[in-house]
Amino acid sequence: QVQLVESGGGLVQPGGSLRLSCAASGRIGSINTAGWYRQAPGQEREWVARMASSGSTDYADSVKGRFTISRDNAKNTVYLQMNSLKPADTAVYYCNVRVVPGFVYYWGQGTQVTVSS
Repeated sequence: QVQLVESGGGLVQPGGSLRLSCAASGRIGSINTAGWYRQAPGQEREWVARMASSGSTDYADSVKGRFTISRDNAKNTVYLQMNSLKPADTAVYYCNVRVVPGFVYYWGQGTQVTVSS
């Protein structure tokens, strides 16, 4: 079994920054691919950022240039650095990783990000 623990959410003023973490533990060799999603109240979950096994990254247009996804292979942890935050970024953020062996996907429990003055 694999556990994902997210941290780093909170309340921040517009223009501020936060870094989310998603740490994988348990029966895992390594993280193969990773992604971040978010869900605002009353809205469907939407994709935010992803990192391929090669390390290449891709971002939703709404966050491009402001958010950065990265990972620390030694710690089996994925990060989302969020800069220049806007009220529209307010949501619960979820990490989603595919681990090896097995190429199984797992979801984190979610962490609340609130951008407000």
